[in-house]
Amino acid sequence: MDRRHPLVAGTAAAAAVVAVLLAVLIQLRLPAAWAPDPPVTPDYPAGLAFPVLGALLLRRRPDLILGRLMLAGGLLMAFMVLIQTVMLQLASTGEVVAAGWLRPISVTFWALGGGLSAIVLPLYSPTGRLPSPRWRWFVVAAMVISVLQALNRVVRPDPDLARYPYPELIPNPLALPGFTVEQYLSATVVLFWAVNACVVTALVSLALRLRRADPAMRRQIAWPLAAFAIYVLFLILGGEFWLATTIWTALIPVAIVFSVLRYRLFGIDTVISRTLVAAGLVLVVGAVYFAVGAVASLLVAEYHQIAGLTAALFAGAFFQPLRQALQRAVDRAMYGPVGDPALLAQRLTQELRTADPAEALAAVISVVRDGLAVDGVSVDVPEGVPSQVRSGEPGPGARVLPLVWHGELVGSLTIGRPESRRFADAHDERVVRTLLPYVADVAHAVRMAADLQRSRERILSAREEERRRLRRDLHDGLGQTLSGLAMTLNIARVNLRRSPAEADILLGDLRSGMDAVSGDLRALVYGLRPPALDDLGLAGAITELAGPDPATTVTSEGELDGLPAAVEVAAYRIAQEALTNARRHAGASNYRIHLAANGRELRLTVSDDGSGVPSHHRKGVGLASMRERAAELGGSCVISSGPCGTTVEALLPLSGAA
Repeated sequence: MDRRHPLVAGTAAAAAVVAVLLAVLIQLRLPAAWAPDPPVTPDYPAGLAFPVLGALLLRRRPDLILGRLMLAGGLLMAFMVLIQTVMLQLASTGEVVAAGWLRPISVTFWALGGGLSAIVLPLYSPTGRLPSPRWRWFVVAAMVISVLQALNRVVRPDPDLARYPYPELIPNPLALPGFTVEQYLSATVVLFWAVNACVVTALVSLALRLRRADPAMRRQIAWPLAAFAIYVLFLILGGEFWLATTIWTALIPVAIVFSVLRYRLFGIDTVISRTLVAAGLVLVVGAVYFAVGAVASLLVAEYHQIAGLTAALFAGAFFQPLRQALQRAVDRAMYGPVGDPALLAQRLTQELRTADPAEALAAVISVVRDGLAVDGVSVDVPEGVPSQVRSGEPGPGARVLPLVWHGELVGSLTIGRPESRRFADAHDERVVRTLLPYVADVAHAVRMAADLQRSRERILSAREEERRRLRRDLHDGLGQTLSGLAMTLNIARVNLRRSPAEADILLGDLRSGMDAVSGDLRALVYGLRPPALDDLGLAGAITELAGPDPATTVTSEGELDGLPAAVEVAAYRIAQEALTNARRHAGASNYRIHLAANGRELRLTVSDDGSGVPSHHRKGVGLASMRERAAELGGSCVISSGPCGTTVEALLPLSGAA
């Protein structure tokens, strides 16, 4: 934008402020007979607020036509106020002819400024564009009606002095010959309703935009819509509300600027909701107070204090239930049947209490979708069963929110576009903030349930594999060996009398076979549980596992006797796997194994001072088996690696294993 434009806009706004202030000063010096009634009209705040805020908007958003419309309409109203006040000042000093020449200028500025501010400005709010190109014809028609309204007042015939509000008639030098007072009044009524129809139509255009807009635009449109709607309401109520209309007129440009520059900062739905609830409370509580006071005064007429106290007590008793009822009604009107996010949280809690664990996610997204009134909602839990639950179709442009449980990413929540509803954006943010922790808890629970199920499946699979191995080893190994020994024994019995030498050889082979059977049995037993655990205890078994290598140090603390058998086996196998991996891959000079028991858990630490695990290393079966052994007991196994070596730390609870 040209640098001169902000200067021109600022100068115009300053001129409007000076014009209104001069008009006020002149009006304060008018004689009582020439003072206007009412003393202040909506034209005064329009002449002050519209130019100043229009210049601000033009400086911040020069691409929008809104700033120019506000500046132009406000300037016309400001100079209209000044010219009208000067006209009354001249008339009060007897210069009625000179005052008559100022009147056509004043009414022209009034009609055109009102048309720009009350009709054209709402049509272009808040985006600076018309709802559609077809509305251009309406803009032309509205301005034509405003020009006709100005022309009707410019050529107005002189009224009857008996009904004139001022002591002396101000003649109209541009009065149209033959244009009677009756014709002027008829034209005034027609043009009045035509202008009001245009104002209401401009308001309807904002309402139509609100209905078709997305949540963010709906929140933006709500500010000027609410401002103009209340202004139109004051116009319909008539002149008795001139003071409220005057005050509210100053808030219209504030709402427009806020809708353009700061509409995301505050929720218009919150403002409207609190205003409606407060107004309802004042009206109903006041009615209850006066009604109860009147009835109590009739019953106990001689005790006015008792009547007042009774009315106050009744009004106070009705206050809280009435506030809750009004809040629910306003929430239902603004957000649909979902209402307060806290009620949604309560409903979600009840659904989770009664839902089957496998159906918890379905219950969650059902409540979330009802609370947000969107096209679709889905929850994705990568390691859960089910991994995705969907209600409806989120569709393109859906919003994806991460589900974080105690700092851990457990899934994502996808929220589709909202359905047609009033003021959804701010309400949806509150619903999301309220329900998101609950959804994250359920997603974490689903992951934990899936982990538990997979752990059970691995345990069952491992048990069946172990049984199959034992069956195979017993049948193919030990069984075949025993069958061979039985045959050798039968042959030795046959040859015992006939050929003692051959029988002796067979019995020697039988002895060797028995030794082999004993070895096989020891191998099977060792596969089930290392015998060293029973002979030496956990610390001794791990010391034996380490061997005579002086580079390996085994230390222990706490009471290690009487540990659960499952804990001993898991700790032994984890230490065996960790030590084997360290000796094979670490290239270290020292290996340390430490056992610590405190009555609640057993902590096993295997560390070395080697080169650590390479970053490109792919996890093998050994690392996974250590973690699975710890997980089967409800514990954990953490493997950390760095330039100073690798540490395997397993934490095995004792209570669950027992």
